[in-house]
Amino acid sequence: MQVIMDNCQKIPVHVAIIMDGNGRWAKLRGKERFEGHIAGVDSIRECLKAANRNGVKYLTLYAFSTENWGRPAEEVDALMELFCRSVIAETPDLVKEGIRVRLIGRRDRFSEKVRQHLTTIEESTTAGDKLTMVLAFDYSSRDEITMATRTLAQKAAAGEIDVRDINEEMISRSLYTAEIPDPDFIIRTSGECRLSNFLLWQASYAEMYFPEVMWPDFKQNEFDEAIKVYQQRDRRYGKL
Repeated sequence: MQVIMDNCQKIPVHVAIIMDGNGRWAKLRGKERFEGHIAGVDSIRECLKAANRNGVKYLTLYAFSTENWGRPAEEVDALMELFCRSVIAETPDLVKEGIRVRLIGRRDRFSEKVRQHLTTIEESTTAGDKLTMVLAFDYSSRDEITMATRTLAQKAAAGEIDVRDINEEMISRSLYTAEIPDPDFIIRTSGECRLSNFLLWQASYAEMYFPEVMWPDFKQNEFDEAIKVYQQRDRRYGKL
């Protein structure tokens, strides 16, 4: 059921989700951790449908953090293979539904196979104009901010900009998310209440929501419930 609103502005333009709880979901069911990741793919499909239906324009998913490289090699390899298989399986439906995919994060540490799939899903969905799904893949917000700072420092050293002109807007334009509006609403599933190095700059005034449900169980009804929670918030941006 679509969320009914009195004010269309109460739908967040940009929803970002930290998809947490796959491993614990699997453990509770006596399954391997990787089976939780497989189950989580269905939740991505469900949330895309719910976001599109509710009029959300950007849906950012924390798919693979820089810190995730520290997980066991077999789990990382399985995640990369799952991603590649998902690109092949899901791209036709994404194109059909008008969903554009964009990637934020580093790409140099992935295998050539994974990089090719990253390029494939971005190029194949460029015409999507209903919803943009942003995948944070090998993403670290601290690394992103460091990279932006380094870029501006290099420009200042080369005389391309005056260091006194550096402001928030210039920093924002130097981030991975330069052409993406800041998130209005950040959801982290599984009840954990932290950002874990996700969109730290962009999340300055985002509303946050920490439902107990684990990611594989976060379906369309849960997404709709989250939108209702957002609609009850009064965003003041530091003002009265």
